[in-house]
Amino acid sequence: MSNELIKNLLEALEQSPSNVPLRLQVAQMLLGEKRYQEASDQFREVLQQSYGNTKAQLGLARCYFHLTKYSAAIIIYEQLENVLPEEDQVFYIKCLIRERSMEQAIAIYRKLLLLQPNFKDEEIDSHLRASSSGGPTTFGSDDESIIEDMDASYFMEKPSIKFEDVGGMKSVKEEISIKIIQPLKNPELFKAFGKKTGGGILLYGPPGCGKTFIARATAGEINAKFINIGLHDILDMWMGNSEKNLHEIFELARRNTPCVLFFDEVDAIGASRSDLKQSAMRHVINQFLSELDGASSNNEGVLILAATNAPWSVDPAFRRPGRFDRVVFVEPPDEKAREEILLSQLKDKPVADIDSKKIAQSTAEYSGADLKALVDIAVEEKLRESMQAGSIQKLGTKDLQKAIKLHRPTTVEWFATARNYALYANESGLYDPILNYLKIRR
Repeated sequence: MSNELIKNLLEALEQSPSNVPLRLQVAQMLLGEKRYQEASDQFREVLQQSYGNTKAQLGLARCYFHLTKYSAAIIIYEQLENVLPEEDQVFYIKCLIRERSMEQAIAIYRKLLLLQPNFKDEEIDSHLRASSSGGPTTFGSDDESIIEDMDASYFMEKPSIKFEDVGGMKSVKEEISIKIIQPLKNPELFKAFGKKTGGGILLYGPPGCGKTFIARATAGEINAKFINIGLHDILDMWMGNSEKNLHEIFELARRNTPCVLFFDEVDAIGASRSDLKQSAMRHVINQFLSELDGASSNNEGVLILAATNAPWSVDPAFRRPGRFDRVVFVEPPDEKAREEILLSQLKDKPVADIDSKKIAQSTAEYSGADLKALVDIAVEEKLRESMQAGSIQKLGTKDLQKAIKLHRPTTVEWFATARNYALYANESGLYDPILNYLKIRR
């Protein structure tokens, strides 16, 4: 009956191809019938007509999972990470495990356990959790250095990546080095000038440009522990618990110095108090400011990085000296960095002669995530060709050029908004780097 109904609905779509709700319904029915390739085609068509449709994105990610296109699914889940239903969080974790992105899988798994402490899944648990009889839950990894400690339900990593693993970002690395790295490497010199080890840097810029990656690399550069904190790690429905959670996170970092404490999407936690009507969030922000000041505790050796796509939404109080007193623009990768990212994404894939320099020149304004999406699109097409030909068809320059036409840079929309703030709400010159990037004179 379902197949007959789908057939009728597909015929109706032929008569009304721009009917997005109908196409979305058909796509979801195809997904339910396990006709994953057909469903993915329909979900992609919905996204062509309704850009950013969350239901279509989630449906497409599930199709990719079942079609074993894990990297393509990960790209979608990364964009929707903070709004994923539990079932999709499970798919996301499994994709990461199968792509051997264990650190990221652990981070998402932690968030899931905070919301669902009794959650169990045989495949995920076998990779990320091993329960000793009658004892506490412990977490394992192929690399014992990934998880150094577990305290108050928060994971601490010890990343192995360093600045040399991060393409481009020269000015960002310099800012982080003078504020965070050099004080630790030359403590006596900085002490002579009355400078303590610690403090904060706020990273801002379009999504997908590596803010989290550079934060993790910072910890690796100084052999420090790394704690990645999101909105779900802090907010609690009960009055006062959010402030308590925030305090526990800072206390954990203080007990394990040197420690890089990274707050992702900090605008969600530190929104401008003038825009808030709920007193509960005001209390959370005040607690955050107090912790940054180290009013009742010593923040020596606690290195605080935060990232936001919307710096104009962050309360100005966070930018006062001693808090996030360095605000750094993380721009899309330059041509050299784009070439490095492309070569990294193409590594271990069947490729012919690819003119990576030419592709890099054609992808101005593309973020690192956009470049990964380009490669995934090209790979999908080659997989189809390989299945039809019965042999492996190698990726070439033309395949990536074709993918460029299908995937436009996602940073454009962000810059459209940022440009207005940089032009009309920039009295302090905070957003001058945006104008410099856009080559606009004030």
